[in-house]
Amino acid sequence: MTDVDYCVVGAGFAGLTAALRLKQAGRSVVVLEARDRIGGRTFTEVRGGGLWIDRGGAWIGPGQDRIQALMSEFGVPSYKQYTDGAAMMVVDGKQYRYQGTIPMTMSPWAVANLGTVFLELGELCKTIPLDAPWEAKRAAEWDRISLAKWLDDNVLSKPARELLEMAIAGCYTSAASEVSFLFVLYQMASGGGPGFVLGVKDAAQDARPVGGMRAIYEPMAVEVGRSLHLSQPVRVIEQDAEGVTVCTDQSTVRARRAVVTVPLATASQIRYEPMLPVDRSMLHQRMPSGAILKIAVVYDEPFWRADGLSGQSAAPGSAAMVTIDASTDALTPGVLCVIVEGPAARALGRMTATDRRGAVLSELTERFGASAAAPVDYVEQDWTGERYSGGGMLSHAPTGVLTEFGAALRESCGRVHWAGTESSAVMCGWVDGAVRSGERAAREVIAADALVGVDRG
Repeated sequence: MTDVDYCVVGAGFAGLTAALRLKQAGRSVVVLEARDRIGGRTFTEVRGGGLWIDRGGAWIGPGQDRIQALMSEFGVPSYKQYTDGAAMMVVDGKQYRYQGTIPMTMSPWAVANLGTVFLELGELCKTIPLDAPWEAKRAAEWDRISLAKWLDDNVLSKPARELLEMAIAGCYTSAASEVSFLFVLYQMASGGGPGFVLGVKDAAQDARPVGGMRAIYEPMAVEVGRSLHLSQPVRVIEQDAEGVTVCTDQSTVRARRAVVTVPLATASQIRYEPMLPVDRSMLHQRMPSGAILKIAVVYDEPFWRADGLSGQSAAPGSAAMVTIDASTDALTPGVLCVIVEGPAARALGRMTATDRRGAVLSELTERFGASAAAPVDYVEQDWTGERYSGGGMLSHAPTGVLTEFGAALRESCGRVHWAGTESSAVMCGWVDGAVRSGERAAREVIAADALVGVDRG
């Protein structure tokens, strides 16, 4: 049995951050990771020729101070997302080229409707208390309805409705009917509003770390050192008056406290003794992840730039719902990232690999021309099939969940503490939110032990 101050479950950004800050504070830590790799819902793969591809979370933006602080700590530079040229929307078979957030080339009615809805969402977000969205004045009203219901009642243009459902529900990798409108407002507000969430330049996809997310999480893991153990899925966490016993199939760790950083649905697969409080246990049952495929299509060069295109495109319900230029800071090769979410991702996932690739390349060719038909590499990541993620980049709350069980998101359960991007009141759903949650959990366990006078640090 290993005896340490703290046991951290999960080696994504939340877990690595918690462990790093605890070690820097002079505490002993063991990190148990179920996968055979670190990074969690981020995953940078290095391909032939040194090309790196972020198969999971990839972007950073203004206001994401904690992930940027880690980058500064480990000397990781960033580069700006390519945004020059026109973006493209495909609605009802028609292509619209535009620049900015709203496709102004659509019908004036659709453009006006999109603008009105954006403004309304922004104003509603301002009414959400980030630390307790369930206490918003209209929380009960908004938590009773889904995002789909709110869109039905407020978006009168069909093209605008399709684009908004794709853009907003896509953040939760689910259908709009599955997500509470209160949760949508909370998550958007945590990032500063819809302009940040759905934007690129000076927004959520403003820049990327040079070398991908691994350029950050690998040096963190080096600092954590031999305290990190891979391929160790946690089966049981037992707690008593003196501490916790954390068990995997191969090892047992004894610690004063545990910090669980895995997605909520994954956390429900752990057996807790004694059982968790009812609200926390039910929260695990009620906040699922959705379906998402992230595909990197690699070309000799980013040919779309010469054609006056930014690489950004969107087509609701298609085999290539969203694309964005995911090229590295080098001039070549060119990488188009294809993101397919929700029901479209599930449909795509049911295809054979050959048919799926054919469907994606057909969509890209229709949008970007014949050059898109012949990539030099094609890399798929189906997060829906990841055993220890269980789906998309963010667990979401269906109707009724936040007002009933939201208060359990961050509240510790005895000696079991919680982290993960879903538990962050700021930048909920981004890597920055995961970092913030890990730092909060590290402070929390140290303070809890200091309060009872047993801290050895």
